[in-house]
Order: sequence, then C-alpha cells, then structure tokens
Amino acid sequence: MVDQMNSKFAYRNTSTLVDTSAESQPVWFIHEDISDADEPLLSPLFQESFTQWINEGAGLALFGAGEFLLFNKEAAFVAGAGAGKQTTVLSASDEEALDSIIRSALSSGSMKINESEDCFAAAVPVSRRKDGAVFCVLAYLAPIDAKPNLEQLLQCSLHFRSCFYHKFEHIYVKDLLLQQRRSDQDAKRKDALFRAAKRLYDQIDVASVLSELLYSLEQLFPNSEVQLYLSQDHLNGDPRVKPLVFKNAEHDLVAKAFLNGKSVTEHDRDGTLRLAVPMTGKQAAYGVLCMSIGPGLWDEGDLPAFLLLADTSGSAFENAKLYEQSNLLINELRLINELTKRLNQSLRLKEIFQFATSELLTIFDADYCCVLQLNKEKNQFIVMSSNFPALTSEQFSPDYGFCGMVYRTREPLIISDYWHTRVVTSKLMDNTGSRSLIAAPIMVDGEVVGVILVTHKAPNFFSYDNYKLLQVMSTHIGLAVTNASLHAEVRRMVITDNLTGLHARHYLNEQIQNKQRKDPFGSLILVDIDLFKRVNDTYGHQVGDRILIQVSDIIRGSIRQGDIAARWGGEELAVYLPGIRAEQAYRIAERIRQHVELETDPVVTVSCGVSEWTFEDEKISVESLFYRADMALYDAKHNGRNCIFVGQS
Repeated sequence: MVDQMNSKFAYRNTSTLVDTSAESQPVWFIHEDISDADEPLLSPLFQESFTQWINEGAGLALFGAGEFLLFNKEAAFVAGAGAGKQTTVLSASDEEALDSIIRSALSSGSMKINESEDCFAAAVPVSRRKDGAVFCVLAYLAPIDAKPNLEQLLQCSLHFRSCFYHKFEHIYVKDLLLQQRRSDQDAKRKDALFRAAKRLYDQIDVASVLSELLYSLEQLFPNSEVQLYLSQDHLNGDPRVKPLVFKNAEHDLVAKAFLNGKSVTEHDRDGTLRLAVPMTGKQAAYGVLCMSIGPGLWDEGDLPAFLLLADTSGSAFENAKLYEQSNLLINELRLINELTKRLNQSLRLKEIFQFATSELLTIFDADYCCVLQLNKEKNQFIVMSSNFPALTSEQFSPDYGFCGMVYRTREPLIISDYWHTRVVTSKLMDNTGSRSLIAAPIMVDGEVVGVILVTHKAPNFFSYDNYKLLQVMSTHIGLAVTNASLHAEVRRMVITDNLTGLHARHYLNEQIQNKQRKDPFGSLILVDIDLFKRVNDTYGHQVGDRILIQVSDIIRGSIRQGDIAARWGGEELAVYLPGIRAEQAYRIAERIRQHVELETDPVVTVSCGVSEWTFEDEKISVESLFYRADMALYDAKHNGRNCIFVGQS
C-alpha cells in the first residue's frame, strides 16, 4: 500500500502536510537506494532516522495517543517511541498478534491490522525506492478507543521513509566525497606513473631505459635511496647500477628477490625499510630494484606504484633487448598467423595433418616431415601424414624412437647429427638417410596426442630458432586438432542414439537417400520388440532399456560393416542393407529374430518387416521403402508376432 500512494508527505510539528520526499527534490542522487548487501549495516541508520522522525512528528495526535515501533527485515525490534525500547505492556495474545501482522506485512508488502478488546495494532511495510522490496516495518500500538485514521498512519510511514532516505543520502554523499578525495590522490599517482611508463617505453636502447628508470624513481620517491642490480648489462658511470652477484643467497635480500621472483622486505635495526623487487619481463628476470627508506617515511600505499614501475621497467628493458631480433620475430609471426588461418579452414583431422606436413616442409626447408597421432585404444602412434610413402599408416609403440622420447618428456627435441649421436633407433632417420631432426609434441588439454618429426639429410641443419618456432607451431596444430576432434564428437553425438549406440533416424534417412542415388537396389528391415510395454510394466523401465541395448547389440553383430542400423523410435529399430535383395534380407532378419529369442534376458521376441527397392521401381523414395516395411511389420504383428513378413512392391 505504501508504494501505491501517489504523493509522499511528512508532518512537521503541526497537522499541515509538507512534501519532503527525496523524490520531490531536483538532486542527482534521488535514484540511489539501499541493497540486500546493506542489510547488516542498517541498524545505526534505522536508529538515527527513527529518532529524527519522532522529533519531527512529536506534536501530532498519533504520537500522543499511541506508540510507534520499528522492526527490521528479520522482524526484530529496532527502535521504539519510548526510551529506545518497547514501552507498551501487551498481553501474550496481543504480542503474538503483533508479531504475526509484522511478518505478514513483510511478506505481503501491504499494511496489516489487528484489533483486540483493549489494543489496536497496525504494521505498515516500508519499501525501497527502486524495486519496492520491503526493508523494515513500522508498527503502531494504541488503545482500542484511540484507533487512528489509517490514511494518517500511512502518511506517517511515508514521513519515516523520507527521514530514512535523508539520512541514507547524507551518508552516501559523505562516502562519495571521501572516495573522491582518494580518487584524486590515486589519479595524481597514476598520472605520474603513466608519464614515467610512457617515457620508459619511448626508449629503444638499454642505456636509455635504465637512465629513465632511475630518474623516475627519484621523482616518485624523493626520500629514498635507489640501487639497481642487473644480471647482465649495467650502465657504466652510474654508481647506483651494480652487478647482480650471489654471495649468500639465503640472507641476501637482493638474491632472494631475484631467485624467488617476488618482492622481499626487511627492516634494519635503525628502522630503515629495505625493499627489493625483481625487474621482470615476459621472458625472464633481468635484475632487482632495491630501495631504502628511512623510519617513518614509507607509506604502504606507495608499494603498488613501486611494484608497477619495476614491472614496467622490466618490460621496457626486455623490449630494448629484443629490438635487434624484431625482424626475425615478425617473419616468424607471419608464418604462424598464416599457418593458423589455413589450419582453421578445415575440420577434418586427415586434412589438418596433411596440410601441416606440407607447410612444415616449406617453412623449415626440410627434406622429410612425419606427423603421428596417438591412438589411445591401441596405445600406438600412427603415422597420419608423411612425404615418405613407406611410413604411411605405420604404427609405433609410445616407447619407440624419437616419438617415444617426445612422448615421455612432453618437450620438443633437436638432434644435430643422428649418425654421431644415435641415442635411439629411428626408422624415419635410417630409411631416409636424415642426420638433422627437430621434433615437438602436439598437446591437447595437457596430454600428448601426437608428435611432429622434421628432418634433413645434412648435419647441423636446424637452428635453435627453428626448434623454438616448431614448438610454437605445434601448439597451433594442437588447437586445430582439438577443434576438429570436438567437431567430430559433436557430429557423432548428433547422428547417434544415446541409449542404444545405433544411428539416429535422420542419419538413416540421409544414408538411404544417398544410396538410392548410386546403388541399383537395397533392402530395409524394421525390427519391433514384441509386447515391449509389458516388459516395462513387469520389470521396470531400466530393464526395458537393457533389453533395447541387448537387441541393438544382436543387430550390430548380425550385419555387415557397411550396413546401417538405427533406432527408428521407441522399441522399433531399423537396418538398411545396401546392395541386398529381399530374399537375403529375410535371412538376415531371421538370424536377428533367432538370436534375440535365444540371447535376451529376460527373454523377448521380435517381429520384422522387410522391404526392398530396385532401380526399376516406378517410385524410388525413402518414404515408400519405409511404408512397405511398416506394412509388412504390421502383418507380422497381427499374425502371432515373433515372425517376419516381406512387403510387396
């Protein structure tokens, strides 16, 4: 009822209505509201707003005739008109009735009233601005002869709601101002860090990066002493840059930071703070920034800025170090990008392996390439693609040769001269006369699913950069293999019945259509389990499912590899036999019928309908083939079941 009022008013020491609702004020925060997360923090706000409301409405007749009580969302007492506690003495029944209407008002969102011989009680829900959810209840108690005007009671609740939101808005604005001050301070620090980071990234040589880093540290932390320890390069002439030497790593602050890759702090006896942070790039840690700050001069809020600057300087240092290699990297990235795009154009594993083989031969100017895939069921590596025909479809144990080494270590491999360092026997190397080799695992979800072998007849042909590039490319080939495998699995799930493992009905239809375009004739067998409903009713659906699986397994074992078995629907199964006439289809159906009767548990029988089509038929279609088989099955069902009928063309 509170939310249905069209206007919101409050009393101010007289009976005159004054519009004080926050919604009536043209201010920017009128749409702010409390949330469920604020519930545990509302108690002080309830107390303050209730006190203000009592003071503002003290002159009204309602406040003199009765008592107002405030209850939170959990129906717990929060505040009352007298001395901060409930002062009206209620009978046990009246107390129970009061608790009931309070809970009812909380759940329904509307005012609830209870009247007894001596007492009038009302519970008015107070709702939030945005969603109208009730967050407290204002209760009113008065003698029965001082029963109040309900509209005035509603208006009083609106006045309390207005007082509550005035207090809420005061706290909200105060918190915003505090956040703004902190935000301004953070903005200044971020601006200084941004300018320092920009200056660092503007440098393209190591010396300039180090000089800019030391300058930025002086500006940002003027009360500190900074030293830079570098593992390799150092800036001549600046005493603050020193070589990184490990004397006693256990007690050396700088060594700890470098070896652990984490910031380390310690306090000297005089209270001086020493902070060491590794200067790390994406590939390695290059040094350590060490800062000493006197007692009382360090603000913990400065730590994120120092860590960020150390991280930025590490990246800038690394960028300068790698500048000389940029042209080579650009060329490699172009190759990787092109390979990835071409790999993702296919979702067939065989095509992916063949394309990878041809591309890797070109990229590395290699003589031979071999891509193997791990067959988990056979626990064998199978050659999926190779430009050496003698290896096509060869199978190798996961312990054999270089593929076995890569499989065990999960790491790439480089061999400079196989003839001089014959660590394992390799059929690929021996039969092709290769001497140089690079190899990498194809990884999917952290497991080796394949191996790439690239070889050349010349010794010492492949460089370390080739080794690293193959490692990167194998990752992209692994992603393509994952996509293709997922696509194949989704395809399998779409065309397969989940219970029986047979093909789905739509797949059978598609295959028959395809066969009818190419073959001269074919036959269809419809298999229906007799009295299947009785099986379900007698033994339960789990046993019924088991029977379906048993019959499906019998059908699979009774047909050729090229025949197509499917679940037609419910207990009906279908088998299409390409290139088979009705006479032979009848014998296959009879074999299925006999095996079902002998091998199912509990024993069931099946009825079968057989139909055929030939290229001489007037109308050739999947529908007509199924119609004739279905009619034959109908005849079998009505001639005693457990038999086979052949449909007429």
